[in-house]
Amino acid sequence: MKIVVVGGTGLIGSQVVARLRDRGGARAAAPSTGVDTLTGEGLEEALRGADVVVDVSNSPSFDTEPALDFFTRSARNLFAAEREAGVRHHVALSIVGVDQVPGYGYYEAKVAQENAVRASGVPYSIVRATQFFEFIAPVMNMSTEGTEVRLPSTRLRPIASADVAAAVAEAAQGEPSNAVRDIAGPEVYGLDRLGEITLAVKPDGRTVVTDDGAGLFAGMPDVLTGDGVAHLSATRYEEWLKQN
Repeated sequence: MKIVVVGGTGLIGSQVVARLRDRGGARAAAPSTGVDTLTGEGLEEALRGADVVVDVSNSPSFDTEPALDFFTRSARNLFAAEREAGVRHHVALSIVGVDQVPGYGYYEAKVAQENAVRASGVPYSIVRATQFFEFIAPVMNMSTEGTEVRLPSTRLRPIASADVAAAVAEAAQGEPSNAVRDIAGPEVYGLDRLGEITLAVKPDGRTVVTDDGAGLFAGMPDVLTGDGVAHLSATRYEEWLKQN
């Protein structure tokens, strides 16, 4: 089975490729390997003979218009190439609660991507994950003012990227579900609490200040925890921090 991983050199994609290496292999497709979904460059050759395409690519911008352009244009080019190549299964990575956050441009762009997947005519599986552990530190950095990290108490159930990659690789080796599978980490935290845990394990002179009007997750509805999700990973955030 030939599997092509679009975005295969990134955080999730590189781990998916590594997991599939011992199970028949997978090819990483990314601009650095000569494959550009925005322009279509290299797609025909990369997908020739492919059985499964995994799309874990990501927009370089969180702003509405660039993100929407990236996901819709990439999907248009990708699915045209997949239909031509006779791809039998498309696996897409999305976000838990993505369709329940109106007015947040990046999430709306991901919803547009999901809609393109469903309308493509290619059998599919969508894996929705909660926020990655690796995302917490950048969010903290973006929310730092002097020695204060201003974070809202928005509730999240974060997950290790390795656990996300495992779920995506599993989906790629299975049959298309033509449905969504939600995955999440084992514990719910306020984002401000995640910041406190991070600085307790890795102190750097900053302190967390709870500010429900600050940052990317300010005012988010309480849909990012994956409440009721049956597929919970075992890796705990504090344990992961100590190991990384």
